[in-house]
Amino acid sequence: ALDVALLALSWHQLNEHELNCYHYNAVIDACAKTCAWTEALQLFEVMTHGVVEADIITFSAMVSACDKATDWGKALHLCSIMTKNNMEMDTIIFNAAISACKHDGMWQEALQLFCAMTQYVVVSDQVTFNAAISACEKGNAWETAFLLFSMMAPHRVEKDTITFSALVSAYAEGGEWEKVFQLFSVMSHSKVE
Repeated sequence: ALDVALLALSWHQLNEHELNCYHYNAVIDACAKTCAWTEALQLFEVMTHGVVEADIITFSAMVSACDKATDWGKALHLCSIMTKNNMEMDTIIFNAAISACKHDGMWQEALQLFCAMTQYVVVSDQVTFNAAISACEKGNAWETAFLLFSMMAPHRVEKDTITFSALVSAYAEGGEWEKVFQLFSVMSHSKVE
């Protein structure tokens, strides 16, 4: 898919067709989906230094590419560009940025993004909570992981296997074995398998 997308973009350029945001977004999205994040970043640079203005779809694909590349720094940088340009951020962008933070255990950055969602009036969902709990797990912050876990019910967000697994891992990393066994008890009484 990526080869076809890059070929189509090149064909348009060679035939002197005017390229727009839609063309770049399609190729950047293909790059993100195939973990070709360096190519996505190069296209983003070409796009933003040219006459084509990036939109929310562009940034969403780019932040997703950063997540797949486990590059939380670039993901946060892209979010800051969006903020400076007064662009509307959505749940998908926040989820991808929080997820990028989890790879290196950057739980504080993930938590800042999580908290910023309310400032931007963006709804957090199951993916949001799971990514933030996983970031806490990787960052050895089991207390914060539990706090996020306990916030899910008031936010009407269902817990799933990923949620419980991340919290179990967070407790285990923190040596909180009693809490692990308590959580297994909660799991056995819930609908989660």
